Amino acid sequence: MSSAWHTSGLLVVLMALAVSMQAEEVKEKSCDVIGDESSESQMEKALLKKLEPLSQMRFNTTVELGTTENYTYHFRMCREVDSSLHDFAGLVQIDRKTGKTTVVGRINETQVFNGSDWIMLIYKGGDSYGRHCSGEKRRAVIMISCKQGVTASSFSIISEEREKEQECFYLFEMDSSVACPAEDSHLSIGSILLIIFASLIAVYIIAGFLYQRLVVGAKGMEQFPHFAFWQDLGNLVADGCDFVCRSKPQNAPSAYRGVGDDQLGEESEERDDHLLPM
Repeated sequence: MSSAWHTSGLLVVLMALAVSMQAEEVKEKSCDVIGDESSESQMEKALLKKLEPLSQMRFNTTVELGTTENYTYHFRMCREVDSSLHDFAGLVQIDRKTGKTTVVGRINETQVFNGSDWIMLIYKGGDSYGRHCSGEKRRAVIMISCKQGVTASSFSIISEEREKEQECFYLFEMDSSVACPAEDSHLSIGSILLIIFASLIAVYIIAGFLYQRLVVGAKGMEQFPHFAFWQDLGNLVADGCDFVCRSKPQNAPSAYRGVGDDQLGEESEERDDHLLPM
């Protein structure tokens, strides 16, 4: 019985190891900045994370120079072009006539920089030049320019600098919104105060309405919190507005005056005594 349990446990361990190895193979390799991991700056890590949305996309461009050079370039952002080869190739050149594949740059030798509206990604460690550039290894420079509303587009090769003795490179460009600066979404103090004030008013009205309806049992307009106070306040405001905005003095005589005693005149001191008999 113990032997059977031992065999079963061994099989479980072997299956777990096989699954973990398969998972490692499925997981794609990503960009590795040149140098030790401890020397990688926070800026470089942040930029690579910013480029991560483009990692699942593939980019291709074709260039034909006369009858001698006809190439197709395949590029992936911080991923291998062909993960089955395990060669870390992030940008490759394929000769359309001969089918020869040349690695221009590898993702395990990456550099990344940025400006206000651009990001520059560099793959080093490509295949060695033959007669050019003192036989040094190729490298690809990809200039990513800001373009709002576009995930990625316009991948193309600009030039290949190979007439120098050293520091030769392939220059590519593309547009993407990931290279755009983050929009400033900070609210002003006035906006914050306005939001707080509006929120307090909303809480006051809703809570007061529920209290008046559920606890006090008010109906109709009486459900409005402190209805009598606001009604009196409205009347006071109306009176104040009438007082301030009045177009004529408050004690001005009215346009129509009734007949009063002052218009009848004073009664004469002399009476018709002479009409009375003596």
